[in-house]
Amino acid sequence: MSGNPVKNTLMVWKALFLKDALSRFFGSRGAWAWLLIEPCIHIGIMVVMFTVIRTKVIGGVDVPTWLMVGMMGFFLFRRTSVQGIHALDCNRAFFAFRQVRPFDTALTSAVVELFAMFWIFVILLVIFAFFRLSVIPENTLTVLSGFFGLWLLGLGYGLISSVCMRIVRDSGHLLQILMMPLMFISGVIIPMNTIPEPYRSYVALNPVLHGLECMRLGFWPDYHTLDVSLWYLYGVAMVLLVIGMGLYRSLETRLVAQ
Repeated sequence: MSGNPVKNTLMVWKALFLKDALSRFFGSRGAWAWLLIEPCIHIGIMVVMFTVIRTKVIGGVDVPTWLMVGMMGFFLFRRTSVQGIHALDCNRAFFAFRQVRPFDTALTSAVVELFAMFWIFVILLVIFAFFRLSVIPENTLTVLSGFFGLWLLGLGYGLISSVCMRIVRDSGHLLQILMMPLMFISGVIIPMNTIPEPYRSYVALNPVLHGLECMRLGFWPDYHTLDVSLWYLYGVAMVLLVIGMGLYRSLETRLVAQ
């Protein structure tokens, strides 16, 4: 492949995107359906748990919709980071082509995840609207800003984690373990304004929390939450992205050789 470098890069991204999309949606029987079923199962289990403890409203918002928005934002972050971690292994054969760089595989895998999660989110909103739940955002731009910010955060985290796993192999187990406590301290299933000080201030350092709560504020401006900031979310995401891209560039030969 020769000619314009920008055109060549875009062609590589297009080819990798199509390959990852076909693998993600049609790699196995019902693969596309499981992308939707997984969040539905998690949301259903949590709704039942809250029903058992007789909690119907959180921060002035119905429990099912509150959970759905939080879980979709967290799943976007988690799935994007996981795709970034495993992108090198899944696309190793393409490194035989000099036009394909390690970062290309991580980026296109993350874009496929963004595309998939966006439409899953839309489908769930339609389903919830069918049951007459409040799912019409008051500020769509805030919702999308929080959604995209969580994707950038997941991409940056995935890039750094991918490099760490190749430098210290056993670090992959630690990174997976961290996802569970991260879910609890991100406000996915526990309202963060119920946590007493000084622990609340420590939890507020978590950028995932800012992304999830901004998405909820986009739906319900009167929703009671902590002081959250999209600037903080994007600031941390950009720092992680710069570090991740720097690691990929400096260790590119080693990443390909492994």
